[in-house]
Amino acid sequence: MEEAELAARDAGLRYVSDAKPGIRRVRRGRGFSYVGPDGKPVSTAERRRIEAIAIPPAWTNVWICPRPDGHVQATGRDAKGRKQHRYHADWRRIRDASKYERLVDFGAGLPALRAAVERDLELPGFPREKALALVVSLLDRTLVRVGNDEYATSNSSYGLTTLLADHAHVDAGQVVLDFVGKSGAKQRVAVQDRRLARLVRRCSELGGQELFSFLDGERVCDVGSGDVNDYLREKTGAQVTAKHFRTWGGTCAAAAALVLCRPPSTSKEAEAQVLAAIDVAACVLGNTRAVCRSSYVHPAVLDAHTSGVLLEAWQRSRATERASRAERTVLSVLQRAAGDLMLAG
Repeated sequence: MEEAELAARDAGLRYVSDAKPGIRRVRRGRGFSYVGPDGKPVSTAERRRIEAIAIPPAWTNVWICPRPDGHVQATGRDAKGRKQHRYHADWRRIRDASKYERLVDFGAGLPALRAAVERDLELPGFPREKALALVVSLLDRTLVRVGNDEYATSNSSYGLTTLLADHAHVDAGQVVLDFVGKSGAKQRVAVQDRRLARLVRRCSELGGQELFSFLDGERVCDVGSGDVNDYLREKTGAQVTAKHFRTWGGTCAAAAALVLCRPPSTSKEAEAQVLAAIDVAACVLGNTRAVCRSSYVHPAVLDAHTSGVLLEAWQRSRATERASRAERTVLSVLQRAAGDLMLAG
């Protein structure tokens, strides 16, 4: 079962698709009428539900879920032709929570994952494990989104697994990825590493539909986001996904900024320091401050700064071969917070 389907189930919702018949929105004068899959106008109660979704009037090709418990309540195209979604509030709540749920497991498993990636990058030929190790190494270094086929097809926006060969430029031991990401944001990231540059060039020469491919005998197969998530779970032994890289990276960036601050003497000073640290994380991830705070910086780390626990953890922590000092600090703080929750429960 895919991650989105699991989230829908956990939220007590039905996983739905706009490929199935839905409610249509039809303009009537200054407003809209709504027609069900059976061709009949919707009921008054149904209309109230639809109006509560707050679908922007400018959207075109609007599809509305006929079920109030669908994980997606509506889809449509905005003024720039990009596909947009309105999700059920319960589904969004579960998805936001899941970004933090396994972060301790992710951080604890990261050194072993990095060791596995190093081994797999040295495999002969270009098998599946080697291609996946290449993608994971780039995820780890760049924190770009992993991508999915739906966004690439419907919005012409890309993530790592949906990049095309002309999105990558390799020169003098450097890989430059230049592409349009989520919400139409232009992305340009560079990685200086001769081995990775050589492997990306080799990948682009395999002739797959997308940049990252592998050889299965004589057959060329593209790497998908599901393959990446399977690899991560196998190497870490935890139920983690590629999305945890961004949450981990954002949290560690904020923590590294916070430990440089003097201990706050007032709540106002603490909040100013937190906002500055979130801005650092937002810059690293290419998000807004609001999105970064709500979804990509673990609140336990922000609380730990205010209480002084973060600085104490930093002073005790040391970098290892496969984990930075900031990463060790964050893991210590999150493990302590998880332990406190267990005791409180």
